[in-house]
Amino acid sequence: MPRLQLGDWINSGVNWLRDNLSWLFDFISSVVQGMYDGVNTVLSGPEPLLLAGILALLAWWLRGLLPAVLAFLGFALIDSIELWGEAMNTLALVLVAGVITIVFAVPLGIWASRNRAVSAVIRPVLDFMQTMPAFVYLIPGIFFFGLGVVPGVVATVIFSMPPGVRMTELGIRQVDAELVEAADAFGTHPRRTLLRVQLPLALPTIMAGVNQVIMLALSMVVIAGMVGAEGLGSTVFQAISSVDVAMGFEGGIAVVILAMYLDRMTSALNQRVSPLARRALAKEKAKALSGLKVLHWRPATSVAMVGVVVLALVAGGMSMFGGDNEGPKVSANVGKGQSVNIGYINWDEGVASTFLWKELLEQRGFKPKVQSYDVGALYTGMAAGNIDFETDSWLPTTHASYWSKYKSKLENLGSWYGPTSLEVAVPSYVKGVKTLEDLEKKSSTFKKKIVGIEPGAGEMKLMQDKVMPGYGLNKNFSLVKGSTAAMLSQLDRSYAKKEPIAVTLWSPHWAYDKYKLTKLKDPKGAFGKGDHIDSLARKGFSKENPQVAKWIKNFKLDEKQLTSLESAIQDAGKGKEQQGVRAWLKQNPGMANKLAPVPGGVDQKGKDAGAAPMIGYFPWDEDIATTYLWKNVLERRGYKPEIKQYDVGSMFTGMSTGQVDVEFDGWLPVAQKQYWDRYKKNLVDVGSWYDKTSLEIAVPSYVKDVKSLADLKGKGGTFDGKIVGIEPGTGEMKLLKGKVLKEYGLDKEYKVSDGSSPAMLAELERSYAKKEPVAVVLWTPHWAYTKYKLTKLADPKKAFGASNQLHTLANKSFPKKFPEFNGWLKKWHMTEKELATLEQAIQDAGKGNEEKGVQKWMDAHPGIVDKMAPVTS
Repeated sequence: MPRLQLGDWINSGVNWLRDNLSWLFDFISSVVQGMYDGVNTVLSGPEPLLLAGILALLAWWLRGLLPAVLAFLGFALIDSIELWGEAMNTLALVLVAGVITIVFAVPLGIWASRNRAVSAVIRPVLDFMQTMPAFVYLIPGIFFFGLGVVPGVVATVIFSMPPGVRMTELGIRQVDAELVEAADAFGTHPRRTLLRVQLPLALPTIMAGVNQVIMLALSMVVIAGMVGAEGLGSTVFQAISSVDVAMGFEGGIAVVILAMYLDRMTSALNQRVSPLARRALAKEKAKALSGLKVLHWRPATSVAMVGVVVLALVAGGMSMFGGDNEGPKVSANVGKGQSVNIGYINWDEGVASTFLWKELLEQRGFKPKVQSYDVGALYTGMAAGNIDFETDSWLPTTHASYWSKYKSKLENLGSWYGPTSLEVAVPSYVKGVKTLEDLEKKSSTFKKKIVGIEPGAGEMKLMQDKVMPGYGLNKNFSLVKGSTAAMLSQLDRSYAKKEPIAVTLWSPHWAYDKYKLTKLKDPKGAFGKGDHIDSLARKGFSKENPQVAKWIKNFKLDEKQLTSLESAIQDAGKGKEQQGVRAWLKQNPGMANKLAPVPGGVDQKGKDAGAAPMIGYFPWDEDIATTYLWKNVLERRGYKPEIKQYDVGSMFTGMSTGQVDVEFDGWLPVAQKQYWDRYKKNLVDVGSWYDKTSLEIAVPSYVKDVKSLADLKGKGGTFDGKIVGIEPGTGEMKLLKGKVLKEYGLDKEYKVSDGSSPAMLAELERSYAKKEPVAVVLWTPHWAYTKYKLTKLADPKKAFGASNQLHTLANKSFPKKFPEFNGWLKKWHMTEKELATLEQAIQDAGKGNEEKGVQKWMDAHPGIVDKMAPVTS
């Protein structure tokens, strides 16, 4: 029998409708979206527990005190599992779909009840609507209305309408014919007979139909989550696609609570609106036990309405004035509130890159919205213009079929990661299987199946169409379709039991780190060359959003960055992806500005931009380096710092009087103790920024038999009775003269020459070049230990005292005068490598070029400004 091309006819009809009635679909979309936005705004605005109170009060009015308490506890549970927003989205979707369904279903039911011809025509249509798989309605919904709420509502209306029509028709037909005849006999107009006799008597049956409409609508909106409809449907869909038991259970519990509430309330509403039900309710109350009357008492309609209004006003007031919903931290308002829709596939790299860009765009003043989709729906949505961009297209191989189909309606913004590879992998304990050719001979070992991922994935299509036929695997193997999470779950179970298993995988993937796997070679090249991960956008996106498009085009991550980002998101947990991104950005300072630089390269200004702190410094390498570094950082943040060199004594005196605001080279608690003790009542210790320092005497390593300070005794002639010192006012020089030399009996044999740090280093260089003995005053850290081979003389008597820390010291008014700068300094810290390379960069730049040396070092340390001086909005 020849094949009937029914599918092609339907496809042609759908295309014709889409092309010729687009104005109608746009109108429907606008109306439905407007209804949803309005209802969702009302439901999402109040504080969760206040709205739960309103819903509980309605339950009290309709059913009694106990149902009201249970309703409140149920909604409180939804709030406690952090699904309140999704639940309200779903409730809004159900209410909108339910109202639209009832508006169409009840009149159709009335028409069918009064006209048998209409009933005969409608019945098979309703059968078709009710028995067609619910998923099928989503396909034309996407074509006509794109992705999001509207196709979900339309599919829900179609799916839930049959019981509304049938129960309305049944209820009216079941009204006693004699009553209708009596009304006709008295000359009652048919319309009045319908309104005054038939509808009131049929109302219990009609309300039962309304109840079924609501229940079917709720079941359908969960399915509609597959096409981007907001709410619990999206949560459940993500749980299914990732086989996340916890997320699925929580989403399911929230759906059950909503279903029970809607079911009980709509059935109870029947008792309020139906005359027959009200009489039955009155009899039920009369029979109630006297001791339980409080459980059956319900507030009067007027009291309930007043309570609802009062709670609603309080909720609205809190939402408007007392809300503590903290918006995103906008560091540079480039977007000015512009919306951006980002779609993603629920794969690790897709989730990571999508939520990274969500966070970056929020920091730049945009309002991004992210939604998970199946691969096919994602490409369809972008081609239709419903999705602005996505970051997880594997090209040119994996997603080749989708790109080929939609490329005329898409833009490729470039690749941000690569190369990748697709493969089949087996555990390393499976011997004799190294290639896909080996796999073909071992079908019984793997129970004739290869565990795959999502059926719409490009790798799955490639496996079915090319790889399996190419190696003859299609004869003895079946490709199991499921999800990435399901595949990984099966791999984990089989690996734990040491059972053979073959799975579809790709590189990079964290599974290769967690398990010892063999990546099967592909000698025939059936998988093709390695892919790269591209960002795609809808046609016209780059022209409408040039800045975002530029950021995306320049976007790059290496394997270490991507895997660490994925790991941070995994650590944060499901539903907290953005918190994971923020933790990763905190660990990678400067990454935000690198990926999404502010146009023109303008640095963010600090809160106290324009302030002019006076910074003092000693002519010591670490102080010169850090002072010029902070000068550069502060200038980038809009400050106007002044710097000036001082002797140690002058510095502390100037800080105590307020002439100097801050300095970064306080060696405490030992080296500068005398100055700190003298001036500390007028100073503040902002905090230490470098640990484990030491003071010492050093000699070149070619000077033999001098390993400690005690060894210097008796060798004054070797060193010409001289120890080359630095600035006479420094704590180390005073400690050396006043304590160290006396402690080791060197005070009569040696003289410490006063001078400066540069002079000491110059003398060390001259002597070292001539291989002459020299003893110099030094400290750790210092770059001299890297440039020269020196012996740091041991101090067995601990005469130099305990190790120092490098502290930031300031005038006591500094924290109030420069609060932002003070906050930055409190958290500032440098490692030995950072400080040494900074000092070296300044040395290489030469005297008078300190700022150039600092700039060169900062260029080699991107993000250092954000790390040292983060600006918060």
